[in-house]
Amino acid sequence: MTQTRNKRQAPARIEIIGVRSGVGGRDPGAVGAVDSLRAAGLAERLQAGGLDARWGAMLQPTRSHAADPTAAMARLGPRLAQAVKDSIGRGAFPLVIGGDHSCAVGTWSGVAAATRAQGSLGLLWIDAHLDSHTPQTSHTGLIYGMPLAALLGHGDAAFTDCLVPGAKVLPQHVCVLGARSYEPEERALLDRIGVRVIGMEEIVRRGVTDALAEAAAIVRGAPVGYGITLDLDVIDPRDAPGVGTPAPGGVRAHELIDALAQIAFDPRLRGLEIAEYNPRRDRNGMTAAHALAIAEVVLGAGSGEALQRIARVAYA
Repeated sequence: MTQTRNKRQAPARIEIIGVRSGVGGRDPGAVGAVDSLRAAGLAERLQAGGLDARWGAMLQPTRSHAADPTAAMARLGPRLAQAVKDSIGRGAFPLVIGGDHSCAVGTWSGVAAATRAQGSLGLLWIDAHLDSHTPQTSHTGLIYGMPLAALLGHGDAAFTDCLVPGAKVLPQHVCVLGARSYEPEERALLDRIGVRVIGMEEIVRRGVTDALAEAAAIVRGAPVGYGITLDLDVIDPRDAPGVGTPAPGGVRAHELIDALAQIAFDPRLRGLEIAEYNPRRDRNGMTAAHALAIAEVVLGAGSGEALQRIARVAYA
């Protein structure tokens, strides 16, 4: 089903913040995501859609910590959080391009810090994985499996206390959409604290549009608005091979993009993050094309007809 776009006020200015980092994951290829999507014309595509979009800060781990991922991300996270907070302080809308998904700690710590005086932040976590391990439950010790837990206040203080101490989001204002590959320990944490998880089995039964509508209603309930962090591995690998941790049985790309058109541009949306693009694994730019289309649709670039046309395109 193609959504009819509501007439909404697009953000005055979009600041694209790049995170050149793959140190939090198993495959470091996500380090090339920022430069690849910049070369693919991300800012220009948004500009062609009538948005004032410009590249801003470019961040990466320090070389001295390259062999110690925890130390590297413990330093990079607050720098990213400050860049995001500063962007919002300048009146811009932050679009963060990762990097592996451990960058989410910095991104949403920054948004939460910038808006905390107005209330708590909602977060829509679109991902094939739950990313909700702590150092005590992780099977691998990899940081990209821990960012959602950290944002909820669980895990290593190096991440839970990014920029400001404590949880950045509350469980009742968080929803995970698209999960299909995770360990029981991380699902147990989210169930225990009350985070709604809409997994792939439920999405197949209900349809992407209906599932996303429920997820959006949950996160929109937060007083200050909400953010969206999208790991491209939520898309089925047939459509998006260019990710570090592909998981079979995901959302087809055209169905996800079509469903996301219902959000464009929601005035309660406070930030967007697209993570885990791995250009080394991509084929013919398929995954990059989806990343660009997702940014256009969520941010409301172009006319309603153009958004609907983007949403109908399947790159399989």
